[in-house]
Amino acid sequence: MAGLKGERGERAVAQRLSELSAVPAALRGGVVAIGNFDGVHRGHQAVLMDALARADQLGAAASVLTFEPHPRTVFRPERPVFRLTPAPMKAKLLGLIGFDAVFEHAFTPEFAAHSAETFVADILVRRLGVCHVVTGFDFHFGKGREGGPAFLMAAGKRLGFGVSLVDAFRDERAEVISSSRIRDLLAKGDVAEAAALLGYRQSIVSEIIHGKKLGRTLGYPTANMALPPETGLKPGIYAVRLRRADGTLHDGVASFGRRPTVDTEGAPLLLETFVFDASLDLYGETCTVSLFGYLRPELKFDGLDALVVQMRQDEAEARALLSGVTPKSPLDAAIAF
Repeated sequence: MAGLKGERGERAVAQRLSELSAVPAALRGGVVAIGNFDGVHRGHQAVLMDALARADQLGAAASVLTFEPHPRTVFRPERPVFRLTPAPMKAKLLGLIGFDAVFEHAFTPEFAAHSAETFVADILVRRLGVCHVVTGFDFHFGKGREGGPAFLMAAGKRLGFGVSLVDAFRDERAEVISSSRIRDLLAKGDVAEAAALLGYRQSIVSEIIHGKKLGRTLGYPTANMALPPETGLKPGIYAVRLRRADGTLHDGVASFGRRPTVDTEGAPLLLETFVFDASLDLYGETCTVSLFGYLRPELKFDGLDALVVQMRQDEAEARALLSGVTPKSPLDAAIAF
């Protein structure tokens, strides 16, 4: 990805639309990239950049059609998917890349039962009025996944819109980049390799909440985020960078997990970030925490004194790691630098 916005003008967040019955005229007749795009990783970016290039060539709006919630969560609600990029973060990333809008179509069992022909005729043609569609080579849709690349291309010829299929994007080792592969890396704490596949540092966006304020008594006040139970990040200590709502950045060290030294089993998942060299009142503010390195696993210490000794070591290690970081891409620079 050479740049973020190219000729399309600067945007912070793509317009989010969940109601497709009255799409603004400026967004109709555009180029639409279709997919879940969870993670907006380098493989997804190959599809997305193709869509942006075609929109520029045609002088058309560039939008993304995605689905909420993640289809796997609908089909298997007992095993919700660990979302790499929940809808607000995904819209932010897509806006930074250069898209005008994200259509977040509700994914329900009723919608999943629609035929492929209904999806094309109702969503793509009637509601969005697409002039061109871009998808990955393996995109399937409609009841029983009856719609595929050949179906979509034939429908486009019949109904008057273009179709582009983008091959699977492979990394430097010729391995296909996928959201599942990135989830597996995060589950192991390998945030560095995950960032290589994403093209940016994995980032968590959430509201800062009140905690037990134990960190204040230890000299390490933290900004706490409550994360959903399906979060698949490896528990442990991370070198991080926190971005405030006003855009200011602060280096820090964060603990993710259930605090085994002070909490009992069944405690909620928390990301607790200690910000270096600043005393901030962040309660109620929505912040972004970007993960730069995994330092160590969660440990249970024999008392708070031993915990503080380890926290000092964690702080020193995080400072050293963060002192040498550089952006992996323009997108990474926009998020965490």
